[in-house]
Amino acid sequence: MGRSTDHIVARLPHDQQAVIDARQQGMTQVVEGLRELRQITGKAQADIASALNITQPSVSKIEKQTDMHLSTLRNYVEAVGGELELTVKLPKRPVLRIHHLGDLAPVRAASVRKKSGDPTSRRRHG
Repeated sequence: MGRSTDHIVARLPHDQQAVIDARQQGMTQVVEGLRELRQITGKAQADIASALNITQPSVSKIEKQTDMHLSTLRNYVEAVGGELELTVKLPKRPVLRIHHLGDLAPVRAASVRKKSGDPTSRRRHG
């Protein structure tokens, strides 16, 4: 059975882990927002709207949000062809990655109901 890179790095002394982490962070491309992420992948808002089964103005609204559900972000990232990876950094611990946060099926079903105009999909604010 092979070992993952994360497993190998986790067994290194902390100073070497810090050097590797710093190099990895330097290699990570910074994206300022979802609009830029969409543009990097060459997709139009209409493409994302179609993939998410929502309207183009709804995509514009998502791109302007500063706070959203992780499920919304995950669906958006998947619509541009990516995969969302949540990284947790704790003091004096190796980086942790969370790959699954809840069930994906209800999130997708909810987005389909919203477009179809199902009145049960409306949220009350108050």
